[in-house]
Amino acid sequence: QVQLVESGGGLVQAGGSLRVSCVASGLTFSNYAMAWFRQAPGKAREFVAAIRWSGVGTYYADSVKGRFTLSRDNAKNMVYLQMNSLKPEDTAVYYCAAKRYWSNVDMDSEIDYWGQGTQVTVSS
Repeated sequence: QVQLVESGGGLVQAGGSLRVSCVASGLTFSNYAMAWFRQAPGKAREFVAAIRWSGVGTYYADSVKGRFTLSRDNAKNMVYLQMNSLKPEDTAVYYCAAKRYWSNVDMDSEIDYWGQGTQVTVSS
């Protein structure tokens, strides 16, 4: 079956950096757009970033644009979210997501597969 497994979360001070990763199995990785969503306590899950199957073409939420960078390695079935200049409001559980087609990739109701999530905490 399809599995998405996140890693790399943790505690970091405001202004610091962190990289979270996701490894996929059970699907033809290069056929899928990959995305990250996040959910803070008491809030709805929100879109963070997405990358096309080829790795050429990314899309970011306004709240992270210029601070976060999404990349993928199709040979390793991996996707990476580099997070710089972190803010306390970035604190959330970060979820890796896979979607077969690019359209509506920023809508969690349209996602095909989800990971379990990894906690990112940014202290002030």
